[in-house]
Amino acid sequence: MSIFFHEQLYRTNAVMAKLKNYPVTICGAGALGANIAENLARSGFDKLTVIDRDRIEERNLSTQPYYRSDVGAFKAKILANNLYRAIGTKVDAKIKELTPANTTQLLKDSQLIVDVFDNSVARQAVKDYAQQLSIPCLHAGLSTDYAEVIWNDVYRVPSEVNDDVCDYPLARNLVMLTVAVACEAIVSFIATAEQHNFSITQKDLTVQSLFL
Repeated sequence: MSIFFHEQLYRTNAVMAKLKNYPVTICGAGALGANIAENLARSGFDKLTVIDRDRIEERNLSTQPYYRSDVGAFKAKILANNLYRAIGTKVDAKIKELTPANTTQLLKDSQLIVDVFDNSVARQAVKDYAQQLSIPCLHAGLSTDYAEVIWNDVYRVPSEVNDDVCDYPLARNLVMLTVAVACEAIVSFIATAEQHNFSITQKDLTVQSLFL
Protein backbone atom coordinates (compact mmCIF):
# COMPACT_ATOMS: atom_id res chain seq x y z
CA MET A 1 0.00 0.00 0.00
CA SER A 2 1.30 3.48 -0.87
CA ILE A 3 2.41 5.85 1.89
CA PHE A 4 0.05 8.36 0.29
CA PHE A 5 -2.92 5.98 0.08
CA HIS A 6 -5.47 8.29 1.73
CA GLU A 7 -4.25 11.39 -0.11
CA GLN A 8 -4.44 9.52 -3.39
CA LEU A 9 -8.04 8.52 -2.77
CA TYR A 10 -8.88 12.19 -2.21
CA ARG A 11 -6.77 13.81 -4.95
CA THR A 12 -7.01 11.16 -7.73
CA ASN A 13 -4.10 9.41 -9.44
CA ALA A 14 -3.72 12.14 -12.05
CA VAL A 15 -3.26 14.90 -9.49
CA MET A 16 -0.91 12.79 -7.37
CA ALA A 17 1.29 12.20 -10.42
CA LYS A 18 1.50 15.96 -10.95
CA LEU A 19 2.44 16.60 -7.32
CA LYS A 20 5.13 13.92 -7.33
CA ASN A 21 6.94 15.41 -10.31
CA TYR A 22 6.45 19.11 -9.61
CA PRO A 23 9.64 20.85 -8.35
CA VAL A 24 8.94 23.21 -5.45
CA THR A 25 11.52 25.43 -3.75
CA ILE A 26 10.75 26.56 -0.21
CA CYS A 27 12.61 29.67 0.91
CA GLY A 28 12.92 29.35 4.68
CA ALA A 29 12.86 26.42 7.09
CA GLY A 30 11.35 28.10 10.12
CA ALA A 31 7.85 27.90 11.56
CA LEU A 32 6.12 28.15 8.19
CA GLY A 33 8.77 26.76 5.86
CA ALA A 34 9.66 23.61 7.79
CA ASN A 35 6.02 22.68 8.35
CA ILE A 36 5.10 23.45 4.74
CA ALA A 37 7.96 21.25 3.54
CA GLU A 38 6.85 18.41 5.80
CA ASN A 39 3.21 18.78 4.80
CA LEU A 40 4.00 18.81 1.07
CA ALA A 41 6.30 15.80 1.41
CA ARG A 42 3.64 13.85 3.30
CA SER A 43 1.10 14.86 0.63
CA GLY A 44 3.11 13.23 -2.16
CA PHE A 45 5.56 15.90 -3.35
CA ASP A 46 8.88 14.30 -4.24
CA LYS A 47 10.94 17.16 -5.67
CA LEU A 48 11.47 19.62 -2.84
CA THR A 49 14.29 22.10 -2.29
CA VAL A 50 14.66 24.02 0.99
CA ILE A 51 16.86 27.11 1.36
CA ASP A 52 17.81 28.30 4.85
CA ARG A 53 21.06 29.38 6.50
CA ASP A 54 19.87 29.30 10.13
CA ARG A 55 20.56 26.85 12.92
CA ILE A 56 17.93 25.37 15.23
CA GLU A 57 17.41 27.12 18.57
CA GLU A 58 15.54 25.83 21.60
CA ARG A 59 12.81 28.43 21.18
CA ASN A 60 12.05 26.97 17.72
CA LEU A 61 10.87 23.64 19.10
CA SER A 62 7.29 24.67 19.89
CA THR A 63 6.44 25.74 16.33
CA GLN A 64 8.93 23.86 14.14
CA PRO A 65 9.24 20.07 13.52
CA TYR A 66 12.63 19.65 15.18
CA TYR A 67 13.85 17.85 18.32
CA ARG A 68 15.90 18.92 21.33
CA SER A 69 18.78 16.84 20.03
CA ASP A 70 18.73 18.97 16.85
CA VAL A 71 19.49 22.26 18.62
CA GLY A 72 22.55 23.88 17.07
CA ALA A 73 22.28 22.03 13.75
CA PHE A 74 21.29 23.58 10.43
CA LYS A 75 17.52 23.65 9.91
CA ALA A 76 17.55 22.72 6.23
CA LYS A 77 19.86 19.75 6.77
CA ILE A 78 17.91 18.34 9.72
CA LEU A 79 14.61 18.82 7.87
CA ALA A 80 15.97 16.88 4.89
CA ASN A 81 17.27 14.10 7.15
CA ASN A 82 13.98 13.82 9.05
CA LEU A 83 11.82 13.63 5.93
CA TYR A 84 14.05 11.01 4.35
CA ARG A 85 13.92 8.89 7.51
CA ALA A 86 10.15 9.34 7.83
CA ILE A 87 8.91 8.69 4.28
CA GLY A 88 11.94 8.45 2.00
CA THR A 89 11.55 11.89 0.43
CA LYS A 90 14.91 13.32 -0.69
CA VAL A 91 14.91 17.04 0.01
CA ASP A 92 17.63 19.18 -1.56
CA ALA A 93 18.87 21.21 1.42
CA LYS A 94 20.70 24.42 0.55
CA ILE A 95 22.38 25.92 3.61
CA LYS A 96 22.89 29.39 2.22
CA GLU A 97 21.66 32.93 2.71
CA LEU A 98 19.58 33.99 -0.28
CA THR A 99 20.55 37.46 -1.53
CA PRO A 100 19.85 39.49 -4.68
CA ALA A 101 23.28 38.32 -5.92
CA ASN A 102 22.65 34.58 -5.73
CA THR A 103 18.94 34.15 -6.53
CA THR A 104 19.72 32.74 -9.96
CA GLN A 105 22.07 30.15 -8.47
CA LEU A 106 19.67 29.07 -5.73
CA LEU A 107 16.34 29.30 -7.57
CA LYS A 108 17.29 28.34 -11.14
CA ASP A 109 15.58 24.92 -11.10
CA SER A 110 12.37 26.08 -9.44
CA GLN A 111 9.02 25.50 -11.09
CA LEU A 112 7.19 26.96 -8.11
CA ILE A 113 8.66 29.04 -5.27
CA VAL A 114 7.28 29.35 -1.75
CA ASP A 115 8.59 32.40 0.11
CA VAL A 116 8.40 32.28 3.89
CA PHE A 117 11.55 34.26 4.69
CA ASP A 118 11.60 36.44 7.81
CA ASN A 119 13.19 39.53 6.26
CA SER A 120 12.15 41.98 3.56
CA VAL A 121 15.46 41.96 1.63
CA ALA A 122 15.24 38.23 0.91
CA ARG A 123 11.51 38.43 0.20
CA GLN A 124 12.11 41.23 -2.31
CA ALA A 125 14.86 39.23 -4.02
CA VAL A 126 12.55 36.23 -4.38
CA LYS A 127 9.66 38.35 -5.63
CA ASP A 128 11.82 40.10 -8.22
CA TYR A 129 13.36 36.88 -9.51
CA ALA A 130 9.99 35.13 -9.80
CA GLN A 131 8.50 38.13 -11.56
CA GLN A 132 11.37 38.47 -14.04
CA LEU A 133 11.23 34.80 -15.03
CA SER A 134 7.43 34.41 -14.72
CA ILE A 135 7.80 31.63 -12.12
CA PRO A 136 4.75 31.05 -9.89
CA CYS A 137 5.59 32.23 -6.38
CA LEU A 138 3.50 32.03 -3.22
CA HIS A 139 4.31 34.25 -0.22
CA ALA A 140 3.13 33.43 3.31
CA GLY A 141 3.66 35.52 6.41
CA LEU A 142 2.50 35.91 10.00
CA SER A 143 1.88 38.87 12.30
CA THR A 144 0.64 38.25 15.86
CA ASP A 145 -2.82 36.73 15.26
CA TYR A 146 -3.06 37.36 11.52
CA ALA A 147 -1.55 35.70 8.45
CA GLU A 148 -1.65 36.04 4.69
CA VAL A 149 -1.04 33.67 1.79
CA ILE A 150 -0.56 35.70 -1.40
CA TRP A 151 0.65 34.97 -4.93
CA ASN A 152 3.42 37.07 -6.44
CA ASP A 153 1.40 39.20 -8.86
CA VAL A 154 -0.38 41.05 -6.04
CA TYR A 155 2.13 40.60 -3.22
CA ARG A 156 3.75 43.65 -1.61
CA VAL A 157 6.92 43.15 0.41
CA PRO A 158 6.52 44.40 4.02
CA SER A 159 8.55 47.32 5.25
CA GLU A 160 11.96 46.58 6.75
CA VAL A 161 10.79 48.06 10.06
CA ASN A 162 8.88 44.82 10.61
CA ASP A 163 12.03 42.70 10.28
CA ASP A 164 12.42 41.51 13.87
CA VAL A 165 13.49 37.89 13.68
CA CYS A 166 14.09 37.46 17.42
CA ASP A 167 11.19 38.71 19.52
CA TYR A 168 7.65 38.33 18.26
CA PRO A 169 4.45 36.66 19.48
CA LEU A 170 3.67 33.43 17.65
CA ALA A 171 0.90 30.91 18.24
CA ARG A 172 1.37 27.36 16.99
CA ASN A 173 -2.28 27.15 15.96
CA LEU A 174 -1.89 30.15 13.64
CA VAL A 175 1.25 28.58 12.17
CA MET A 176 -0.54 25.32 11.42
CA LEU A 177 -3.62 27.07 10.02
CA THR A 178 -1.41 29.08 7.68
CA VAL A 179 0.55 26.00 6.66
CA ALA A 180 -2.65 24.14 5.77
CA VAL A 181 -3.99 27.06 3.73
CA ALA A 182 -0.68 27.60 1.92
CA CYS A 183 -0.32 23.91 1.06
CA GLU A 184 -3.88 23.71 -0.25
CA ALA A 185 -3.26 26.83 -2.35
CA ILE A 186 -0.18 25.12 -3.82
CA VAL A 187 -1.96 21.85 -4.58
CA SER A 188 -4.93 23.70 -6.06
CA PHE A 189 -2.65 25.73 -8.32
CA ILE A 190 -0.83 22.65 -9.62
CA ALA A 191 -4.10 20.80 -10.20
CA THR A 192 -6.10 23.65 -11.76
CA ALA A 193 -3.63 26.50 -12.58
CA GLU A 194 -5.79 28.82 -10.45
CA GLN A 195 -4.16 31.15 -7.91
CA HIS A 196 -6.11 31.96 -4.75
CA ASN A 197 -5.07 34.42 -2.03
CA PHE A 198 -6.13 34.10 1.60
CA SER A 199 -6.16 35.88 4.95
CA ILE A 200 -6.22 33.95 8.22
CA THR A 201 -7.10 35.21 11.71
CA GLN A 202 -6.36 33.27 14.86
CA LYS A 203 -8.88 34.77 17.28
CA ASP A 204 -11.95 33.67 15.34
CA LEU A 205 -10.29 30.84 13.36
CA THR A 206 -11.33 32.49 10.11
CA VAL A 207 -9.93 31.76 6.66
CA GLN A 208 -11.13 34.13 3.95
CA SER A 209 -10.38 34.70 0.30
CA LEU A 210 -8.27 37.82 -0.15
CA PHE A 211 -8.93 40.11 -3.11
CA LEU A 212 -6.23 42.69 -3.83
